Amino acid sequence: MQTQAALYQEIDLELSWSENELPERERTKHVHRLHPYLGKFVPQLAEVFLRRHARPGNLIWDPFAGSGTTLVESNAFGARAAGCDVSAFNCLLMRVKTSTYEPHALLADVVRLSAPETPAKSASTSPYLKRWFAPRSVGELVAFRERIAGTEYPELWQVVLSRSARSARLARHDDLDFPAEPVQQEYFCHKHRRVCRPVGEAEKFLKRYVRDAVQRVQEFADVRSSEPVTVLHGDARELDPPGPVDLVLTSPPYPGLIDYHEQHAYAYELLGLERRDADEIGRGVKGYCEDVAAVLARARRSLRRSGKMVIVVNDRRGLYDGILSAAGLKLEDRSIRHVNRRTGRRRGEFYEEVLIATP
Repeated sequence: MQTQAALYQEIDLELSWSENELPERERTKHVHRLHPYLGKFVPQLAEVFLRRHARPGNLIWDPFAGSGTTLVESNAFGARAAGCDVSAFNCLLMRVKTSTYEPHALLADVVRLSAPETPAKSASTSPYLKRWFAPRSVGELVAFRERIAGTEYPELWQVVLSRSARSARLARHDDLDFPAEPVQQEYFCHKHRRVCRPVGEAEKFLKRYVRDAVQRVQEFADVRSSEPVTVLHGDARELDPPGPVDLVLTSPPYPGLIDYHEQHAYAYELLGLERRDADEIGRGVKGYCEDVAAVLARARRSLRRSGKMVIVVNDRRGLYDGILSAAGLKLEDRSIRHVNRRTGRRRGEFYEEVLIATP
């Protein structure tokens, strides 16, 4: 077994922070906290990789774009950014995070959304919504959804609707990530260290997150560049970036760890988004190596001869030497980063590997 001293000689300290050095408010700055997302790429990681391996004006490609961290940070860096994802909700979230917003139009939207609540014209009869939300919550969420139709930025408010629905579910406050069953009675909450009741309304969350969303998109506007951002909805095994790529910056899903469609089931139900669960890579271990290798091989074909791939993985199964080889890539460098800043029930330290690969 490797000693701690030997392990720390391999750790890239510029990529490993303590909670005091990198508190949550920094990890979730501006649009990175528009909506909770499991497995989110830490923006400070992207910042380091862009400084090391890219220049303003380059095209940065993320074939596993997820919540859009690479795209947001590439744009702030002054680079062109493009990413794709098979999840319709992820693509919605990426578009919202990287769009531009006119302040007066934003204010007009807020006024419209803050109008006295009127009952929804047609309450949803979805079995999922009936099971996971109190009747009052469903009515308030559906009424807000109907008011979105007349706004200037409907996709932004769809994300707010989804974030509010996540908070308004009949789920334990200390288990919002992976709730197995709705709660109907009081329970002892480990998050608040007291007895809590199931959530019975959504309006308070809607009002809070509308204000928060406006503040966050305005904060990002202060650092946003004029470089274009392209979001492609589809399978990265079949899609190409919009031009020759200077840097691939990505964090593939870990096999069998997170169901990226199911974690946002409430959004798919409320927004009527198409689910492509069967196309999601990483739902299990079977076929994982072949699928990731196919994505990286396709990305390699668009990579300039001088370009590089930066791949952040938790390769505890030792899969990526074979994956890189199958994708026609050469491993140029491998370093380790220490991760100890997660919160909630998933808190706990672990190590990730940073793989630098070339054609």
